[in-house]
Amino acid sequence: MIAPFANLFGYVLNFIYNIVNNYGLAIIIFSILIKLLMIPISIKQQKTMKKTTKIQNKMKEIQFKYKNDPENLNRATMELYKSENMSPFSGCFSAIVQIILLFAVFYLVRSPLTYMKKVDSEVLNKYTKIMQQNELSTNSAYPEIEIIKELDNIKRLKEQQKDSSNVENENSENNEEKIDLSEISDEEIDSLYINMEFLGLNLAQVPTNSNDWKAYIIPALYVIVSIISLRISNPTKKKKNSEDDGNKSEEEFDPMAQMNKNMNLIFPIMYLAVALIAPLGLALYWLMNSLLMIIEKFALNKMLKDEEE
Repeated sequence: MIAPFANLFGYVLNFIYNIVNNYGLAIIIFSILIKLLMIPISIKQQKTMKKTTKIQNKMKEIQFKYKNDPENLNRATMELYKSENMSPFSGCFSAIVQIILLFAVFYLVRSPLTYMKKVDSEVLNKYTKIMQQNELSTNSAYPEIEIIKELDNIKRLKEQQKDSSNVENENSENNEEKIDLSEISDEEIDSLYINMEFLGLNLAQVPTNSNDWKAYIIPALYVIVSIISLRISNPTKKKKNSEDDGNKSEEEFDPMAQMNKNMNLIFPIMYLAVALIAPLGLALYWLMNSLLMIIEKFALNKMLKDEEE
């Protein structure tokens, strides 16, 4: 289900990369493009959240009235949503889209040669075998990233093999299966290359597998920006003095608002956990997405406020 989306995004990312010739810059432009395409969904979600806020008092009354009667509480809640022309599950669509984007971009960043460069699986298997035969670095989690990182070494080995006159005579039994690097063209090797250097960082790095402290810069920035984004999306409300502290049901959020709040908390934590064990390109995408969410939030709030006025 996710692979077709990753394949589609791969065409877009590769098109951008061929123009800017930098993987990091291509991801930034790709992030902006995806956010622009998501604007209609964001506008609908924002309108739904504003409408939910307006009916919150009615929702609290229903929760208080039927606090010991779950059946009538559900019935009254559905009637309220129906009268307001709302769906209690309208927030689910946005969540589903976010999940699809999460996995599609992860697939794309994990396997850029498959989804971005559209390299045939037989070619990828050949280069994986070359790396194994020549004891180059391998990573079972991100084999395509390792191929990109080792292309310069493969070229060097190719030149060494070409210059060596007795290669074919040594260990003939092993050479029957060993791939002859001299038969591989420079053009084929170059077709696998992706420029992943971005502002002094190698976006092919995986933070938890890297000894370079700079690999944690992007994930750290992502955490900071995510916290700011959450503060903007869910501003802390001042508690009102109440004579009856026992009526906690009146202060409960309605199901949709609570679901949106939980999603806003869960997604950044989940993204960070993945970002630490995934190539930095993925963390860069999420960082840009969080920055764009902040800009989008301010823009939509102003736009919807102007509409109301």
